[in-house]
Amino acid sequence: MSTVLTAILAILVFGALILIHEFGHFVAAKKFGVRVNEFAIGMGPTVWSAQRGETLYALHLFPVGGFVSMEGEEDQESPDGRAFCNKKPWQRLLIMAAGPAMNLLLGYLLILGLTAAGNGIATPVIHSFDEDAVTSQYLESGDRILSMDGHRIHTANDISFYLSREADGVMDLVVLRDGEQVELPDVHFKMENVQGVDIVTIDFIVVGEPKTLLNVPVYALDWTVSLTKQLWFSIWDLVFSDRYGIEQMSGPVGVAGAIGESAAMGLDQFTIMVAVISLNLGVFNLLPLPALDGGRIFFVLLEMIRRKRLDPNIEGYINMAGLLALMALMVFVTFHDIVKLF
Repeated sequence: MSTVLTAILAILVFGALILIHEFGHFVAAKKFGVRVNEFAIGMGPTVWSAQRGETLYALHLFPVGGFVSMEGEEDQESPDGRAFCNKKPWQRLLIMAAGPAMNLLLGYLLILGLTAAGNGIATPVIHSFDEDAVTSQYLESGDRILSMDGHRIHTANDISFYLSREADGVMDLVVLRDGEQVELPDVHFKMENVQGVDIVTIDFIVVGEPKTLLNVPVYALDWTVSLTKQLWFSIWDLVFSDRYGIEQMSGPVGVAGAIGESAAMGLDQFTIMVAVISLNLGVFNLLPLPALDGGRIFFVLLEMIRRKRLDPNIEGYINMAGLLALMALMVFVTFHDIVKLF
């Protein structure tokens, strides 16, 4: 796919996901009677705006963010009964959580559509083994894998994910065999060397189930939860382990390239990519970090515990520091994305 088409597609995807996110905040604010002064998509110079009732709707040049400006959002007191600060803590919490919730919901709906359009559902039940399979020494056809190293397994995707985190290819499994749970310690998986790196591979085929009105939404939910867990694990590994380095993070440029590559591979891959990005936005924004929705939710929870709101000036300074840190991180990962292109 050409660079121009990739850029256009990335802008459309980013714009749509930001719109969905901010729409969540907007609808929740309206639901609780908060006065919304501006609903904006993008950052930088304004390219279009229109006043509709009490709200200014605006489109800015750079599609890298957006905001819903609510009356009294940064204040502790306001004479306006419709100000954000005058709403109950649980209402403010729901307004803040509505944006990430919309991204998570969109991710689920995309996965649901992909599942409904697919040929069947891949279960964690073993159908057969490869000719040179290592796991056939421990597992049997018909085994349903219930857990791997203590992690619950709901979909075949879970198996692939937890194996990707293994260094030696040895895991403790629990399977359902002939109606009984069987513990299988130290199950060895096949290892292959790819470009000098040892990776764990799956040497068996799982059973596919026909789609029904009942199992499609359940499987889509399990798949969505699985992808969300992968995102949480990735963030945890980035911060608390040496599995990934910060230079491996991708910013808008890297994500745009991934969108273009997935689109070139077909509609299914493109749909999965958009779903993962949407889930990523939802998960990332729920992190309890200043300037993010999760950070603001944390302050509301703190207020509910203390029964007293934190000084808005202190909260503002903390959020500003967080925003500057996020901007610096964005510049760093974008620089590395550009360097990778050459």
